[in-house]
Amino acid sequence: MHALAMGQGICRKGKLWTAAGRKELEGLALGPWASRRRQELLQMQDWLEAPIRALDAAVMQEAESRPAALRLMEQRGVGPVTALAFVATIGSIDRFRNSKQVVSYLGLNPRESSSGGKQRLGSISKQGNSMLRFLLVEAAQTASRRDTELRRDYLRLKLRRGSAVAKVAIARKLAVRLYWKLREAAQPSAAGSHAG
Repeated sequence: MHALAMGQGICRKGKLWTAAGRKELEGLALGPWASRRRQELLQMQDWLEAPIRALDAAVMQEAESRPAALRLMEQRGVGPVTALAFVATIGSIDRFRNSKQVVSYLGLNPRESSSGGKQRLGSISKQGNSMLRFLLVEAAQTASRRDTELRRDYLRLKLRRGSAVAKVAIARKLAVRLYWKLREAAQPSAAGSHAG
């Protein structure tokens, strides 16, 4: 549907899925085959909405039944899916001595290539759960719009290194924040330093 809209010079991104976006999409003057395709896609969207709503409700119910997931959802940009995935993937937070271990476990740490006394950091290792990494990058994009500190970091990194590197760096910062939220919940007395 995005392609159909863009073919007519309309780029609405997520706004295409609003009532106004749908009305605009339905009003596009298209040829017969493109018009037929639009109708099929709109029918498919209507058919999928009810099951998606049911799944969203089930995910929210599961998240609300888990105190750890609720705690993670306090972080701007982190919804029930990301919170549940983080809790399920990390398991017991006591398995990790510090946030560096979590970042490494999730594959958000840079690869290191050292020789001749020089240390070079490359792209992320991509070890660990690729789905959670994807969710963290998605959540980081939302968080960087809603969280002043993350927004500042994202813009600074984007200017220096490009948007792809900035997104992953913010995902790494987000993973560290989530680690500390779980660590503090597990050990209230250790809520002091966030180094790691």
